[in-house]
Amino acid sequence: MKADTQVSLEVEPAPLRPRPSAPQSHRDLATRLAAALRASSTQVVSRWLDRIVARVKLDAENVFPSEELLDHMPILVDGIADYLDGTTTNADHDSAVSAKAMELGELRHQQGFDAYEILKEHELLAGVVYTFLREQLDAIPDAEPGAVASSWQRIAEVTERIRQATMMHFLRLSAEKVRQREERLRRFNRLVSHELKNRIGAIRGASSLLDEPWIDAAQTERFHRMIASNAHGLQRVVDNLLLLSRLDGDARQQHNVLLPQAAAEVARQMRDAADMNGVELRIAPDLPSVEVDAAAVELCLSNYLSNAIKYADRAKVQRWVSVEGELVVGTANRMGELLVRVRDNGLGVPAESRERLFQQFFRAHSDTVTGIEGTGLGLSIVHDTVVSLGGRVWTEFPEAGGSVFAFALPSRREEDAAAAGTRRSLAVPSGDPEVERAP
Repeated sequence: MKADTQVSLEVEPAPLRPRPSAPQSHRDLATRLAAALRASSTQVVSRWLDRIVARVKLDAENVFPSEELLDHMPILVDGIADYLDGTTTNADHDSAVSAKAMELGELRHQQGFDAYEILKEHELLAGVVYTFLREQLDAIPDAEPGAVASSWQRIAEVTERIRQATMMHFLRLSAEKVRQREERLRRFNRLVSHELKNRIGAIRGASSLLDEPWIDAAQTERFHRMIASNAHGLQRVVDNLLLLSRLDGDARQQHNVLLPQAAAEVARQMRDAADMNGVELRIAPDLPSVEVDAAAVELCLSNYLSNAIKYADRAKVQRWVSVEGELVVGTANRMGELLVRVRDNGLGVPAESRERLFQQFFRAHSDTVTGIEGTGLGLSIVHDTVVSLGGRVWTEFPEAGGSVFAFALPSRREEDAAAAGTRRSLAVPSGDPEVERAP
């Protein structure tokens, strides 16, 4: 797709048509069917959920993942009943149904559904509603064919309106995601081009000088170190590119691993660098055993650990960096989060530099520490990656010294809470009114 591609989605779904006056027999049948639909709205939603799970590769608990959203789905069915018997005005009904449909469209966008799956989902909804009402008609043998046709037409209109509202919101969100992705790609292409050009230039310059007859042994060693250093820098750029390329896939095609496994893999990759700098790598034994996006978490941890190793305090006999984690379980008032902290006893960060840490090309120690390679891109990449996943990044600086670089990712899933030894609760816990920390 071209970088300047723009998707216009200004077309709105057609509003529901005003209901013409109908014979009394038509209104009576519509009223009876609508009442039955309202009384069994939870049952209808359950049938719908079962049909979705049978057609889409998604766990049942993730179709409507939150209790709040699951509670809202019967309201959507109630809206179908309201339109069927004319309980609400067209304008009021159109607004209410659209709101619920848009909420569903946003959820499906977050879950990585494609347009075909959403269309199929709403086809299933219409089918479930028709099947349910046909069952009700078995108990009304004297229903007039014209009255049945009128009710069927009303159901077709309102289910189509729900489908349109869901799809339009889904497509808007998809278009915005494409725009943001293209902007990130343009920005990252500029950064990578700058980085690659500088490092390749340094390697070419140093290698060409090695052929000069006037180069002595000390200078030869210096140029060899320069070539090796820039080659390692190129490898880091390539590694980041590979990790970033795995971040934009379909939400259901992402490679997920347990957090302790992701941390162990990054520690394995960083072991040689840590040993060369005399830094002990520590992985907390109580890291929450919850699934994470392997590419995103490994990218963040590798950048955090790399910085901690590079800026270790060489004046200290014991130098260490540790990876710690905590699951904050969501409540009725706040979404849960997985918190990951990388703590070290290194040089820390000057107070005047802390606000700019996640800016592109900024290096906090560029004027005070020499001999350390870096471009100032790592933390900005971490920031963009975490924010794109709905998370946040921050730093902490203990009074005892050292640094803490942290990130948090949303935790919406029931199995995350179960893995941490607790279940998501809608009751406000004692103590902190907003969150409940997993034991």
